[in-house]
Amino acid sequence: MSDALSTRAVSVSSRAFLDVDVAVLTVRQGRLGVLAARSDGDDRRSWGLPSTPVGDEEDCDAAAERVLLLQAAAVSGRDTMFLEQLRTYSAPSGSAQRRVSVAYVALVANLSLSPTAAAVNRVFDIDDLVNTGVLAADHDAMLFDAIERVRAKLEYTTVATSLVTEPFTIPELRRVYESVWGVSLHPANFRRKVLATPEFVRPEAVDEARRAPDLYRRGSATLLHPAMLRPQ
Repeated sequence: MSDALSTRAVSVSSRAFLDVDVAVLTVRQGRLGVLAARSDGDDRRSWGLPSTPVGDEEDCDAAAERVLLLQAAAVSGRDTMFLEQLRTYSAPSGSAQRRVSVAYVALVANLSLSPTAAAVNRVFDIDDLVNTGVLAADHDAMLFDAIERVRAKLEYTTVATSLVTEPFTIPELRRVYESVWGVSLHPANFRRKVLATPEFVRPEAVDEARRAPDLYRRGSATLLHPAMLRPQ
């Protein structure tokens, strides 16, 4: 470290606020959507990702789960959804009150809004939000990063099953990949790859001796071997 850097005075703010923002993604009618909450900003940027200050008695993970429980009535626990910390956003805002945000990405298969949340929240197609100037502050960057994270994770993990309601069909799972990646996939090739991966999916059992044709549930696998590579 140079002498100039080591001796430079740094102004330290005593008024930093820690928030959690959650990009809640879902698939509706074959399209990738995101939950947005109406903010108090100007008319052009009047929407933002669901957000909350981190309480004194909770960590960031607990705050993110609290956002989901309050905003998405379909969420009943970590076993029915995917929730992962994305990154921390801490760029200076130029104001006296600096905001540090820990962003998360969540995948919810059957997203429905709680009665109180429905009055101020809405599910948008991502094309209506990403880089359109609708989202407030740095939420554009958060949403872009969240989508890219999920697109990448679909290649090497089984996280796509978090976006279908059990039991599901292989075509329903394929539409998740198509909606997130924004591509069309060959149905027969996709089916072959899914069924060739141990514990990616499990057949739905009618009883101990029979299985429901073409219906599946999530398997125990978390990683895909080989990877399901996104078409270029």
